[in-house]
Amino acid sequence: MITRERVSLVVPIYNEEQNIPLLFEEIVVAMADVTPDYELILVDDRSTDGSFGQMLRLVRRDPRVTCIRLRRNQGQTAALSAGFDHASGTYIIAMDGDLQNDPADIPPLLRALQETGSDIASGWRRHRREPFFRRRLPSRIANWMISRLSGVKLHDYGATLKAYRRSLLNQVRLYGDHHRFIPALAARYGARVVEVPINDRRRRFGRSKYNLTRAFRVIIDLITIRFLLRYLTRPVHFFGIPGLLAFLTGGAIGVFLLLKKIILAVDVFTKHGPLMLLSVLLIIAGIQLICFGLLGELLTRIYFEGGNRTIYTIDRVYGQADMSDEDLAIGSAPAPEVSPPDA
Repeated sequence: MITRERVSLVVPIYNEEQNIPLLFEEIVVAMADVTPDYELILVDDRSTDGSFGQMLRLVRRDPRVTCIRLRRNQGQTAALSAGFDHASGTYIIAMDGDLQNDPADIPPLLRALQETGSDIASGWRRHRREPFFRRRLPSRIANWMISRLSGVKLHDYGATLKAYRRSLLNQVRLYGDHHRFIPALAARYGARVVEVPINDRRRRFGRSKYNLTRAFRVIIDLITIRFLLRYLTRPVHFFGIPGLLAFLTGGAIGVFLLLKKIILAVDVFTKHGPLMLLSVLLIIAGIQLICFGLLGELLTRIYFEGGNRTIYTIDRVYGQADMSDEDLAIGSAPAPEVSPPDA
């Protein structure tokens, strides 16, 4: 056994009906060498196929399984955050539900945490199987950018499979699509991160939820992460530099036009109308960039943290002990036949 302490596995699920039973069997096998004291938290991100029924079947079958159902589809970060908040283990494992993450990699991740004394063991898909130009090249560029901006050098920020110490996750707040940036956000609290090579398996059933539009979201999120890591306690330094440049440039143009009018008696309204308009716009833009940027970021955090709100809304938490007759009927319905994938 690797540990006698409790381990929580958090798996966000969205339309993975055929993968869920196979994933459960693999997790049971993998955890047999880790600890007998573990829990499996499946978070249903409001699936539209039979995934919810499959999860209830597992809850009915194994008391270690808990199903959290969100009220609406809210994305992977919200699903992970809900699972983290309900996890009770000393160590928390996050992984995808599509079988591309291999549960056999859980023991090496936990072993790395214990042997190195790190707070995060991050999976590294060293030999990825996706197409190079469509998936691997954009991923390499994104990982390089995140490493440069955050100061935490990792080869694979996109891998969901990671092991965390619960004491660390209690300090990290997740927003938007920031689950992939947890190692960078945790660095703010002095977290130690170790990278562990993991398997990257092909998807057997279902369709991938990822597409190229996520690359644009990552770029936007990078700006936010940079702000959170470097300027959270001094936001005026982040917004002030471009705002001040715009304000000073507009002011300099205004002073130039004013002196030209006073000294040379030039009708600046007629001859330099567009330049005067540019001056006014730059001054206004500079002031707005500083004020609205600061207010927007600070009010967002006041809304979530000051009111003790979360980024997810739960419909219900299903455990074996509190399932109703109706839930048991769903969980006891025959599972759909799983056929082998097309060649």
